[in-house]
Amino acid sequence: MTTAAAFHAYDDLVDRVRAGALGPDPATRRIAVAFTTRQAVRHDGRGTGYRNEVLSLRLAEAVGSCAVEPGELPDSALDDCVGADVAHLLEHPLLPVRVAALDAYLLHVTPHTPEHGARAVPLPAGSSLEKSRVRARAVVELLDLPAGATVLVVGVVNSLLEALRSRGLRYLPSDLKGGTTEWGEPVLTDALAAADRCDALLVSGMTLGNNTFEPLRRHAQTHGKQLVAFAQTGSAVLPRLLGHGVSAVCAEPYPFFWLDGGPGTVHRYGRPGAAR
Repeated sequence: MTTAAAFHAYDDLVDRVRAGALGPDPATRRIAVAFTTRQAVRHDGRGTGYRNEVLSLRLAEAVGSCAVEPGELPDSALDDCVGADVAHLLEHPLLPVRVAALDAYLLHVTPHTPEHGARAVPLPAGSSLEKSRVRARAVVELLDLPAGATVLVVGVVNSLLEALRSRGLRYLPSDLKGGTTEWGEPVLTDALAAADRCDALLVSGMTLGNNTFEPLRRHAQTHGKQLVAFAQTGSAVLPRLLGHGVSAVCAEPYPFFWLDGGPGTVHRYGRPGAAR
């Protein structure tokens, strides 16, 4: 099995892609389709709901994605992307466009296959809540922690919190939107400020698109903590940072579990407890 090369930081990875060091010159690869996916959800039996919006870019067989706050992405972003080459989009003024373009390129040159270090985990057909819970278990299994340990969860997903509770793990939920969890727990808005109080980090790929990922990665690397990423945003980006503050990734490229009631797949990289 050949694993994808790892990089020391996000900017290092971007620089190498721009230089054509990982595959074809990105200036020769053009985006054929750009689209957004918007959803509102409230699972049966849950007291709260949420909304998602995701920018996705199609490069050949690959679809790269970056989540955005609902309503923040201008319509002009889609026009900017269609027909543009990846090199140009890596310089786009909007960070979500740059992340989605990087994700599409990396998924194009390094798909989620065993040859590149991915281990497929099937998601069965079912309701959105059933599939959410199976995905949550696949993510939480990548943490190697004793009962009673505390996890900083960046990007609140109630199914993930539920899976942590079932393992006897404590958590500090954090999300830029704030609010409360399904169980009435306050959601912190400054994840980095809470990191010292936690034994490990469970981080959404959405942090790539809002520019909060790198400080969390550096914290994990400096303190030797596990950082497990669950990635719809940047599913092909975050595996490239394994061993440099990222211990494991559960990657979920488009189409996401909440789009279809049929079976699906997520891809795991790294091993439980693999903090570096």
